[in-house]
Amino acid sequence: MTPIAVPKRNEVIASSRCTQKYAVGSPESSKASPLASFHKFLTKVNQMTQLQTPKASRNQDTGRLSFMVSSMGTASHTSTRGSAVNTSALLSLSSATPGTFTSVPTPSFTSTHVRHSTRKSGSNDKSPGEHRTPARRAVAPLAATAAALLLCGPLAAAPAYAADQPGGATDAVKPPAHMSTVGGKRLGRPDTQVDPKPGAPALPKGLSGKSWLVADAESGDVLAAHNAHWQLPPASTLKMLFADTLLPKMPKTKTHKVRLSDLEGMGEGSSLVGVKENYTYSVHDLWLGVFLRSGNDAVHVLSAMNGGVPATVREMQAHAKHLNARDTHVVTPDGYDEKGQVSSAYDLTLFARSGLQKADFREYCSTATAQFPGTFEKDKKGKKTRSSFGIQNTNRLLTGLGVEPYKGIAGVKNGNTTNAGATFTGVAQRGDRVLLVTVMNPQEKEANEVYKETAKLFDWGFKASGSVNPVGTLVRPGAAGGTNHPSAGGEDGHKHAQASVSSDHGSSGGVWTAVGITGGSLVLLGAVAYGVHRRWPLPELVRRRSRD
Repeated sequence: MTPIAVPKRNEVIASSRCTQKYAVGSPESSKASPLASFHKFLTKVNQMTQLQTPKASRNQDTGRLSFMVSSMGTASHTSTRGSAVNTSALLSLSSATPGTFTSVPTPSFTSTHVRHSTRKSGSNDKSPGEHRTPARRAVAPLAATAAALLLCGPLAAAPAYAADQPGGATDAVKPPAHMSTVGGKRLGRPDTQVDPKPGAPALPKGLSGKSWLVADAESGDVLAAHNAHWQLPPASTLKMLFADTLLPKMPKTKTHKVRLSDLEGMGEGSSLVGVKENYTYSVHDLWLGVFLRSGNDAVHVLSAMNGGVPATVREMQAHAKHLNARDTHVVTPDGYDEKGQVSSAYDLTLFARSGLQKADFREYCSTATAQFPGTFEKDKKGKKTRSSFGIQNTNRLLTGLGVEPYKGIAGVKNGNTTNAGATFTGVAQRGDRVLLVTVMNPQEKEANEVYKETAKLFDWGFKASGSVNPVGTLVRPGAAGGTNHPSAGGEDGHKHAQASVSSDHGSSGGVWTAVGITGGSLVLLGAVAYGVHRRWPLPELVRRRSRD
């Protein structure tokens, strides 16, 4: 598959979430314009209650309104989205941090009119110079929405975790005694599975994730895992499956005028990139909204273009089955908490591995900042032009917001909801090694804990490569790869891992099993293999930094 460069357009994502919290240490925390006194009072009451006993299921991906300078340059102007909560200085003028990169050059951000609005969320006001977060008018009453919009603390602490929702997989305090054995017998066992050789580094201390997995992205060897097949709510990491399913179906140049019906059905408190009804967006714009800002509005518009949410959910479930992601049950395309929606660290890693075969997927998930289309405004001559505003990726290991950026990081996707807690799947390269790490729902409630634990596992994985026996494997797509019986563990797991790729790579070294979706059909690319080390076009900037 020939890599397709993402068009060099200054259009990427800006997202505003109804339940959003400001980023740790961001200046926005002290610069929000208040609403009317009643709503301010109502917000304070709800905020105090919510922080103590959060019940609402909501997405809380980090970094909602804090922006960094692009790695391609600095910017002198900023843009904001007008809503009940307004911010200024969304773009930091600090130098780009190590490990961040973007294939969408953004040397400067378009200056956009900022309206410090005090209108209520859910209003139908469509002032042309105002960026408005699309309200879910049919979802929540006005007062509740206004209160939710202001559930923001001065600092973004660890996400609040609600009591387990009915039907959610977190109802179980402990993993099942017996889980799926796809990928190997040991992966079906509870607790930590690792098979170190003499002299191998010890696993890092302080790992609190309910489930996690470290795998070699090239060979598929699972180096270590903890409750790999525990079915848990995935949050927005499920968007990896959404993207892997739909990306090949729509040309990125295709445009769509958004209808109000396209935005219906989003869960209360959904993360938003800022898609507006009656405005036209390209598929490229919408994918930037999905990958960078985890925008559920962008997901729903793309789903509408794909025949609707139900049809999209069915396709995602079929694709999960094709990938042998048997722990996954899809209910919503965006990962929003719904009864029965579950996945696992193993399955999420399969989704990332499959998606990374696609050039567009790689480029979108590794983009740190970009521009997203805004509203039409008249210049001094009366000519209407469309503004744009800056957006930043919610992946903090990529942007370095609140945590050290991870050297060599190249995506993939984070998520955060009340029921799921924080979830994350990442890919990173160091030297000739490319690793995938997934962490689900850390029980340690420190801020950015999911990223800290992911970084620890990356460090361990790079050190441990070659000094541990695999405890399982990431199976290949198709019926032949998805055995659900004991087949791998220790040396047996290594044999199974080798067998899973041997028929694909022939004599070449370093390949992944490739999965393509063409014209909406799931197609196993049989003998076609995709190179990772030297054939996978990981951006040179990351390769260079990984050697620093």
